[in-house]
Amino acid sequence: MVDATSITEESLKTALRDRLKAIHVEVTDMSGGCGQSFTSLIVSPAFAGQTSLRRHRAVNAALRDEIAAIHAWSAKCQTPEEWERARAEAQARAQTSPASTTTGTGTVGEPHPPLDGTVGGKVDGVNA
Repeated sequence: MVDATSITEESLKTALRDRLKAIHVEVTDMSGGCGQSFTSLIVSPAFAGQTSLRRHRAVNAALRDEIAAIHAWSAKCQTPEEWERARAEAQARAQTSPASTTTGTGTVGEPHPPLDGTVGGKVDGVNA
């Protein structure tokens, strides 16, 4: 069993890269730093030909111990081709809309993990 205090954005990124052969991983701690709520974007060629449900099951299996130790986990799973297409679409939208902002942390026009239900990327009401 994994100790919840040892779970960080970086430890989850490393686990996903190693266990799913992900080529791009973004993990955001949405709990204000206490390590209990994470959202992610995972890009892996292993997702090719899989339904969304199979992709999420693969991620949940890969992080079984980590997910059991935290409160909330959200994942957006894409193949490299889907990720490139989403990046191109986001960049095109950013170029046509000068008031564009990012949907997560990072460069304008880049796809990021979903931050639904947050205030500034953090869960509202968390003071950590």
